[in-house]
Amino acid sequence: MKNRRSKSHPPKPEGQRAHRSARRPAGTPTSSLRIIGGQYRGRRINFPDWDGLRPTPDRIRETLFNWLSFDIEGSTCMDLCAGTGILAFEALSRRAQYAKAIDQSRDSILSIQKNSELLSIKNLDCANNAIESYLSTHPDRRYNVVFMDPPFRKGMVIPAINLLEEKGWLAADAWVYIETEAELNALCTPDTWTLHREKTAGQVRYRLYRRQAPDLEASVSSETASE
Repeated sequence: MKNRRSKSHPPKPEGQRAHRSARRPAGTPTSSLRIIGGQYRGRRINFPDWDGLRPTPDRIRETLFNWLSFDIEGSTCMDLCAGTGILAFEALSRRAQYAKAIDQSRDSILSIQKNSELLSIKNLDCANNAIESYLSTHPDRRYNVVFMDPPFRKGMVIPAINLLEEKGWLAADAWVYIETEAELNALCTPDTWTLHREKTAGQVRYRLYRRQAPDLEASVSSETASE
C-alpha cells in the first residue's frame, strides 16, 4: 500500500492572521449587543466575535446618551471606527435623523448593513474606509454628533480631530464623543472645542466635547439677504 502524502500549504503572513477584517472560517463564534434605549430598545444586533473588538458597554452608552438626551432627536450622526455600529444604532433608536458608520473592516460594514436590514432602518449609510482617509475627503454634510472609538494606542485620535475641524465636517455647535485608553490624560483639541463631560471606566476614558464656532454659512446667508 502506498503512503499518501498530504499537500503542504505555506503559512499565511502573520499580519493577515491578526487583522480584524481578514476572512474568518465558517462557524466563527458570534456575539450580540442589546440596544438600551429608544424605539429599538431591547432589540439585539449580532456580529462575529472578532479579535480585538471592543464595543462600548451598556453602562457607558447609558451615560453617553444621558449626556446627549436633548440633542440626538433630529440630528445627523457619524460613527467613526464603528465596529459593531452600536453607537449609530443607539442614536437612530433615539430618532436621530441620519447616521453614517465608517470602518476600515469590510466585515464590520457587512455586519452593520445586515443588522440595519433586520431592523428595517433606512436612514443609515456605511463607508468601508480608514477614518483618516475618509475624513480627508470633501464632507457630504455637516454633522451634529460624532462618535469616535478608535483602536487604542494607535495614534489615530489627534489626526481625526484635526481633519474633522479643518475639512468642515462639523456643525457649528456639534458634539464630539471620544473613547481612548484610560492613561491618555489629555487631548489636544481645537480652540473651538470645550470639554463638556469626562469619565473613566476601567481601561476606558471617555469624553464629550462641545464645539462652539461661528456658523459661517448662516453668516454668509444673512449678509447676502441684507444687501
